[in-house]
Amino acid sequence: MKTKAKHRPAARTPATRAVARERVAPYRVGGDDYPFIVRPLTADDGGGYLIEFPDLPGCISDGETVDEAIANGMDAKHAWLAVTREEGRPVPEPGGQLSGKWVQRVPKSLHTRLVERAEREGISLNTLVVSLIAEGLGKSSR
Repeated sequence: MKTKAKHRPAARTPATRAVARERVAPYRVGGDDYPFIVRPLTADDGGGYLIEFPDLPGCISDGETVDEAIANGMDAKHAWLAVTREEGRPVPEPGGQLSGKWVQRVPKSLHTRLVERAEREGISLNTLVVSLIAEGLGKSSR
């Protein structure tokens, strides 16, 4: 079983929350960004969300919310890269097999319901949809 990092970031500002929401796509590649996956954890695993970086073996973190998991994951990624460089090991290139981006048409009524729910929860539409998909995939794999 993998050990989860229990790291709590400094106070979040509106700017850091916006960055975290922007980066929530399950895979996001660009510049020096490494693709990552965010998925919900079961109650048995402590709840919250897990973030992992497929290109960086063993680089994982978690958080109570998607945004917190991403912020903690970014800290873990930077630490993983720093230690790898300090030890003189090769640093993998960012990649991933898929971009994680696609365009999905939905009925206007569904779009409206999703936007309303995201606003109620104070998160971006993207964050909400990714969380719902991840939760659904978790349920279907059991």
